[in-house]
Amino acid sequence: MYRFDFNKALSLTGHSVRRLRTFNPFTTHRKGSKAKAIFSLSLVCFFWGTTLIASKEGVQHMPALQMAGLRQSIGGLCYVIFYLSRKAALPKGKEWTGVLVLSVLNFLLSNGLSTWGLQYISSGLGSIMGAIFPLWIVVIGLFSSREKLPRKAIAGLLLGFGGVCVIFYEHLRDFIDPGFTFGIIISLIATWTWAFGTIYTKQQAVNFNPYFSLGLQMLISGLGLLTGTWLFDSASVNSFIPLHTIPWQSWLSISYLVLFGSLISFIAYLYALQHLPTGQASLYAYINPVVATLLGMVIFGERLTFFIAIGGLVALAGVFLVNRAFRAVPAPEQPEAEGI
Repeated sequence: MYRFDFNKALSLTGHSVRRLRTFNPFTTHRKGSKAKAIFSLSLVCFFWGTTLIASKEGVQHMPALQMAGLRQSIGGLCYVIFYLSRKAALPKGKEWTGVLVLSVLNFLLSNGLSTWGLQYISSGLGSIMGAIFPLWIVVIGLFSSREKLPRKAIAGLLLGFGGVCVIFYEHLRDFIDPGFTFGIIISLIATWTWAFGTIYTKQQAVNFNPYFSLGLQMLISGLGLLTGTWLFDSASVNSFIPLHTIPWQSWLSISYLVLFGSLISFIAYLYALQHLPTGQASLYAYINPVVATLLGMVIFGERLTFFIAIGGLVALAGVFLVNRAFRAVPAPEQPEAEGI
């Protein structure tokens, strides 16, 4: 009988991480300085913190799922064209299974639902929810592993959920609004699917180029979202609209998400991941929600209340403890996607 191995799901050998470096097309034969790596990390902290802001702006002018589909299709196509131009081999046989499963979990569901949720909740709240997905990995480990979890991981789990409770304390009345409740539910599902996608990536890791796989996943899920919104076109908020009727604000958001959120930020993230300690490279996960929350205040006039500020800090502290408990774990085999 298969038994979930929590530690195996979260860990990789040093050899595997070194092997992955060869897949980075921009730094294969270059060794950058620490200053360049820190600068790259700062770009990731800022740009990935702005992706929810760009998504929030875009979904105000067009259906959310269609926008997510366009963003993923264009970004994925850029990756695929790049690797095919370098004569990279496509997945073979069972390798397609992993690509298809992760297309559904990581992008079609996770990114699609989180983008849709921004039509009903603030970008700051959405960014904080996206940052707590490591807590779900701990929950999965509690129910599916016979091995004991580190005490710090359990403490981080409790602290993280405590922070979430503080955040939602003043939003209790908002749950009367069906739209707000719906936005919270689909945003929550987005974090679950990303957690399962992360675990699946670790368990079903293959030798196929993970960055080429990332592009294929984006392209497949993007086309799936576009096809779905077109086939199930209705008078709903996510009905399909002709491309020529999409306003310039949404096209500008999509362009920003593709260029800065998917292409430049991933390149910078890979560079930082290769030249900085894993713990230092993962700091972006705690800075992104701060950037999103502050920009949400400035651009959309979203309120930063006492409960959101304190609850957000407590929740992120819980995530920090979870990551601290597994600080010996090498860098992930597949780069983490932004804007869950």
